[in-house]
Amino acid sequence: MVVALVFAQFAQAQTVDDVLDKYMAAMGGKDKLLSITSVFMQGVSEANGNEITNTTWKVQEKLFRNDINFGMGSITTVVTPEKGWRSNPRNGGAFEAMTAEALNGYLHQMDCAGPLVNYAAKGHKAELMGKDTVDKIECYKIKLTTKAGKELTYWIDAKTYLIYQNSQKGNFGGREFEITYVYKDYKAVDGILFPYTAELKGGAGGFNSGPLNYEKIEINKPVDAKLYKAE
Repeated sequence: MVVALVFAQFAQAQTVDDVLDKYMAAMGGKDKLLSITSVFMQGVSEANGNEITNTTWKVQEKLFRNDINFGMGSITTVVTPEKGWRSNPRNGGAFEAMTAEALNGYLHQMDCAGPLVNYAAKGHKAELMGKDTVDKIECYKIKLTTKAGKELTYWIDAKTYLIYQNSQKGNFGGREFEITYVYKDYKAVDGILFPYTAELKGGAGGFNSGPLNYEKIEINKPVDAKLYKAE
């Protein structure tokens, strides 16, 4: 019985790695993914008739910065390995330091290739939760727990081996909810696939917006040092 249990756990771990190996191959290959040092993404969405611009910078293990401008205001998030800040539009846009718990929830965002790539070497844990059908698409469901303790769930298309959607817990106004994004329109950027459309599913936290359509994605470009500052 013990031998059977050990074998089952081993087989499941192998299955997780097999799925993720195929995922990395579909994305452009593990070596190419691990060669990414920076990512720049710029996109537009719409909410209540207002245009929202969304700009993201990532520097491998050094920076995650996201600027969201919704016309009447903006929200900026800056994350480094040691500290994180978020601007508060209700306080004139002043930056407020993140708690240690909030920072841990963002650390995986500094991973340019994504936390699924070479997950074990990064100290993360991955578990195959079986197969699931989402929007009539058969997917492998994988739960990833980052080294910092953040739980992420991914649904990988069983045919294309690309991420169809992912989900994680979020917090808005002190209320916790589930954030789920659906990814579509994959296109190659220097030989690596990126989804050019990210759609928020179900109006997380009561916030509804149209799909975020990326107009520009660049990799391995220099990033201005001033972007590391909370300003």
